[in-house]
Amino acid sequence: MEKPNAVQNKESSHATICSSLVMQKTQKGSNPAILRKVSESTKGMHAWQPLNWEEYFDQIEQMAQILSQSCHVEKGQTVAILSNTRFEWSLLDWALLSLGAVVVPIYQTVTLQDLEMILNHSESNLLIVENLSLYKNFLTIKDRCPLVRTVISIETINSDLLGDQMPPVSLPKLKENYFKDPQFHLQDFIEKLRLDDLATLVYTSGTTGDPKGVMLSHQQLLSEIEDVFQALDVTPKDVTLSFLPYSHILGRIEHWAHAYIGFTLAHAESFDRLKKNLADVAPTLLISVPRVFEKIYSQIQTQMDSQSWIKRVFSWGLNYSIEVNQKKQNQMPLTLLEWGSAELIQKYLFTQIRQVFGGRLRFAFCGGAPMNPEISQFFFASGILILEGYGLTETTAAISVNPAFDFRFGTVGKPVGDVKIKLAEDGEILVHSQKVMKGYFKDASGTANAFVDGDLKGYFKTGDIGELLPSGHLKITDRKKDLIKTSGGKYVAPQKIEAVLKENALISQVLVHGDQEKFIVCLFTLNQEMTLKIAREKNLNYVDYASLTQDQTILNMVRDLVADANSKLASFESIKRFSILPQDFSVEAGELTPSLKIKRKFLDKKLHAEIKALYR
Repeated sequence: MEKPNAVQNKESSHATICSSLVMQKTQKGSNPAILRKVSESTKGMHAWQPLNWEEYFDQIEQMAQILSQSCHVEKGQTVAILSNTRFEWSLLDWALLSLGAVVVPIYQTVTLQDLEMILNHSESNLLIVENLSLYKNFLTIKDRCPLVRTVISIETINSDLLGDQMPPVSLPKLKENYFKDPQFHLQDFIEKLRLDDLATLVYTSGTTGDPKGVMLSHQQLLSEIEDVFQALDVTPKDVTLSFLPYSHILGRIEHWAHAYIGFTLAHAESFDRLKKNLADVAPTLLISVPRVFEKIYSQIQTQMDSQSWIKRVFSWGLNYSIEVNQKKQNQMPLTLLEWGSAELIQKYLFTQIRQVFGGRLRFAFCGGAPMNPEISQFFFASGILILEGYGLTETTAAISVNPAFDFRFGTVGKPVGDVKIKLAEDGEILVHSQKVMKGYFKDASGTANAFVDGDLKGYFKTGDIGELLPSGHLKITDRKKDLIKTSGGKYVAPQKIEAVLKENALISQVLVHGDQEKFIVCLFTLNQEMTLKIAREKNLNYVDYASLTQDQTILNMVRDLVADANSKLASFESIKRFSILPQDFSVEAGELTPSLKIKRKFLDKKLHAEIKALYR
C-alpha cells in the first residue's frame, strides 16, 4: 500500500490504539466497558447489561482467534464491514485492528455502484455483512467483485431465503464452534503493531464526486483521540450512547476513544429508537451530528405552536436564560435576582427538554455539518450545552473544538494539540497536523493535489472557506466547491442561506442554486410532521402528501418565510424564486450523505429540469 506524506512520529503513552485495550483490561478490568441491550426472557423485558473490561477483552480475543484461524486474516489484509452500528461492529473492529488488518467501513445505505467500487478499489477479499438484506445487495454485484473470496454474516441467514445462492459464513456458528486456543494471545499481536501501520481505509461520502480511500494509521488515530478528548475533558466516569454510523469517522472516533480513555459505551438499538435509548442509558456525553438536534428542536417548536399561552411563557423563559448565559460568557456579574430566576427557569421550565437526553448530559459534541447558532443557543438556555467542532475524514475527524470553558456559538472552536491552521488568499482553511491522513489509497495525484506546495508545503487543503476570529476561534463560512458565483460576479455562500431558512421548523432541506445565473433560486423540502399538522389545523383538503406540499396555504407560508429570510440577506444573495419538492431528500435515494449532508452535485443533476424551470 502507498504511504505518501508520512508524518513524524508522536510521543505517546500507548504504542498503538489497540494497546489501550490491554491497559484497560489490566488496570480497570472490573470497570464497566460496554452497556448491551439484551433480552431478559424470565421477566419478558429488555435491559441494559454491563460488560466489564476483562469480559470485553475476552470477547475481542475470541473474535480475533476466529478471524485469524477460521478466516485466515493476517496483517496488512483489507477487510470490509457493511453493517449498522452495533456491539459486534466494535468487537470486529478491535479484533481486526489488533491482528494488523486494515478495516474498510462501508455505509449500510451505500449504493450498489459505490459498494462495487469500494470493494474492488480497496482490494478487500473478506466482506462482513450484517444481515440478509445487505448480503442480497452484495449478491447483486458479486460477479463484478472477484477479489472477495469470503463473506461472513453477523446475523444468521436462513439459506432457504437465498434460493440457489450460497449463504455466507455465519458468525454465530463460528462462535458456537469456538474453542479457546491456549497458544493464541491477542496481546502478542498487539505488541507487534507500530504507530505507522495502516489501521483503516475510510472512503469519503462523495458529496462532490466519487469516494476516495483515506489512509489513516494508528498514529493519526492516537493524535486525534489524545488531543480532542483532552480538550473536551472526557473522563473514565462518562457514559456515551453510540449511534453514529461507524463508517463515519466521527462515530468510529467515539468507539476508539472509549478504550483509550476508559469511559462506558452503549450501542443504540437503532436511530428510530434513539429517544427511548437516551432515556434508558442517560448518557453524560453525546457525540452527534446537527441533524439530530435540528429534529428535536423542530418537534419542540411544533408542540409550542399548538399551545399559545405555554409558548409565551416558554419564549419569555428562553429569552431570559439566553440573556443570563450571554452575561456569564462575557464574564459580567449577575445580580442575586438574575441568578435565582435563571435557576428556577432551568428547574421548572426546561426539565422535560433535559429529560429527552436522559437527564445526566454534561454536554454534546457535534460535528459533520454546520450547526445553526440559534439552535445551539436554544439548547444551551435549556441546560443542554452543544460544543461544535470541525474536521474531515482526511483529518481523522476534529482539528478544532469548542471546549466547555471557552466556547463560541457560530464557531467550530480553537485548534487542538499540534494543529496549525493557515488561511489561503481565497480564505481556504489549510491544516498541518499529525491528524492529517497518510494520503488517498492508490491515488498519488489526488494525494499530491490535496496538499499545498511552496512556502506552506505539507499543509492539507480542506476545501472549506473560513476565518480566524481575534479570540482564536475558527469560523466556517462555506465549502469552497459549493460557493456560487452569479453572472454578476458576486460570490454567494449557500450554507448561509440554508441556515437562515432552516431556522423555521417547517423547512426540512434547502438546495440553493445560482451559479453563473443572474439571481438565486431555492428548492425546498418540508418537515412532513409539521406540514400535516398545519393541514389539520387549517382543515386543508388534499389527496396525498405530495399534493399538500403544493397547496396554496402552504405555498404562502413558505413565501413568507422566504421574505423573512431575504430581509437578513444582502440583495445579491436573496432568493428571487423557489419551488417546493413533493418529498424530502433521503440517504436511500442518494440525495443525502449518511451524515445527512445534501449531495449538491448529485441533486443539481437530478433536479436539473426543476432548477431550469425557475429561470424561465
